[in-house]
Amino acid sequence: MLLCIDCGNTNTVFSIWNGARFIATWRTATEHQRTADQYYVWLSTLMNLQKIEADITEVIISSTVPRVVFNLRVLCNRYFDCRPLVVGKPECLLPVDVRVDPGTGVGPDRLVNTVAGFDLFGGDLIVVDFGTATTFDVVDSDGAYIGGVIAPGVNLSLEALHMAAAALPHVDIARPENVIGKNTVACMQAGVFWGYVGLVNGICDRIKTERERPMKVIGTGGLAPLFASGEALFDEIRDDLTMHGLQVIHKHNGNL
Repeated sequence: MLLCIDCGNTNTVFSIWNGARFIATWRTATEHQRTADQYYVWLSTLMNLQKIEADITEVIISSTVPRVVFNLRVLCNRYFDCRPLVVGKPECLLPVDVRVDPGTGVGPDRLVNTVAGFDLFGGDLIVVDFGTATTFDVVDSDGAYIGGVIAPGVNLSLEALHMAAAALPHVDIARPENVIGKNTVACMQAGVFWGYVGLVNGICDRIKTERERPMKVIGTGGLAPLFASGEALFDEIRDDLTMHGLQVIHKHNGNL
């Protein structure tokens, strides 16, 4: 079986693919000091609790945090007796092109989302990912990644507001009933929620204008469903977009 690992700045997701579907998915905080042994104890405990018997023989990793990759490699070598495929490394080939300025590094998560989006929905896409940063990835008609936009993430914006203004409390993101808040918390929630609705709409409209063609907008990330409740921001929402992309990339490399 295949273990897909998506390591982001805030959380790391582990999913097991049995060749037809994902049979389990778990999430943990991203910590660069976590050892291979700790990863294995955590993972094997969850597998036992859910009575999942999986003979993991292959692993693919996407990581935006380079410091964690070493211990994940050790995990694969020590406990799964395999060498992982790491997105962004020369030995990991993509089924799509990357057309950006020479010398530009593209985050592995953005490449994986591009592969997944094209595989599921075809070309001419805007993939909006609500992570630590809110990213917009533009997929050409042939599936190539051709650039995008990076904006501060929703929770990052809330945390910065709380840290920079002593009188403002820490609040959870939620959809407020009204745009005009009647108290401090409601004002902050309205500003962040409706501000990001406007951000997504505005950036997607400008991308479509610049591309001079219709484009489908795909939402992913934990907050995508919440923001979709505000307006019709997305044509499709896929929480498992990154995991789908990882198994597509792994299959592509296995078929070479």
